[in-house]
Amino acid sequence: MVMNFTKPLLAVTISTLFLSCSINKLVINRVSDSLTGDGQNKVFMEDDDPELVGDALPFAIKMYETLLANNPDHQGLMLTTGSLFIMYANAFVQGPAETLSAADYYKKRAQIERAGRLYRRGAALIESALEKKFPGWKDSRDDPEKLAVFLAKTEKEDIPLLYWNAAGVLSAYALNPFNLDLGMRVPELRALIDRAYELDPDYNLGTLDEFYLLFYASLPAGMGGDMEKAEFHYKKALEKSKGLSAAPYVSYAKSVAVPAQDYERFKFCLENALAIDVEKESANRLVNIVSQRKARYLLDNAGDFFAELDFTDEE
Repeated sequence: MVMNFTKPLLAVTISTLFLSCSINKLVINRVSDSLTGDGQNKVFMEDDDPELVGDALPFAIKMYETLLANNPDHQGLMLTTGSLFIMYANAFVQGPAETLSAADYYKKRAQIERAGRLYRRGAALIESALEKKFPGWKDSRDDPEKLAVFLAKTEKEDIPLLYWNAAGVLSAYALNPFNLDLGMRVPELRALIDRAYELDPDYNLGTLDEFYLLFYASLPAGMGGDMEKAEFHYKKALEKSKGLSAAPYVSYAKSVAVPAQDYERFKFCLENALAIDVEKESANRLVNIVSQRKARYLLDNAGDFFAELDFTDEE
């Protein structure tokens, strides 16, 4: 009698493959959870060396993208990867580009365009996370009533998704205000932040107030701009951060004082930003160092922003 081992062998092979796939999925989920859990951003945000972080972020982003390719439904990975794209674009692409001189016009333009692409890429990932969590989200963007229904479903844990989606799209639009597609999304972005603010007005020590400051100060009145509201949220951002964040001072100096050609207010804000001890708030150390560099650049180059400024008293 000839024994037939084909069926048992096939069954064992299939079982082994399924077990292997399950183990791989479990490992990927464990790694994904560990890399996106509470406290992971501290590795970057508490660092005191912006160059080190700036050099490391591209590798980190690609690592997260690789994990995301193998675990496409992981909310934490989508949020982390998308937000890192946006942070990198702001601090290490757009920021340095804005300090380039007129002689580097083409390099500056290329970097600004790159920042815009990175902002949109990050925002798209965040929006994918919202779509997976709330199916139909993307189709609601152009319909305020439908969007309101979806926003009503969001909870406090969804604030990072709302914030980073709005931040990415608005940052891209700020770099290219002639992009009508992005401009049409401004009401949607405000609705996202309004909902986030409703859920937790103190989120991340005034982060939403700083968003509102830039939002109301940067847009024309016809699109929702309002200097009184910008002033209100500027004060709220300072209050909630307990004066330990340089970012609101820098944002106000650039978005409010410069358009108003108020050099005294400009100088006051930037000097306050520079006076902050970055060691007093370790969770905000990196942001404060980057913001203080912007503050120093703006002060040192004030003549580029205030055409009639007389420096005789400053020398």
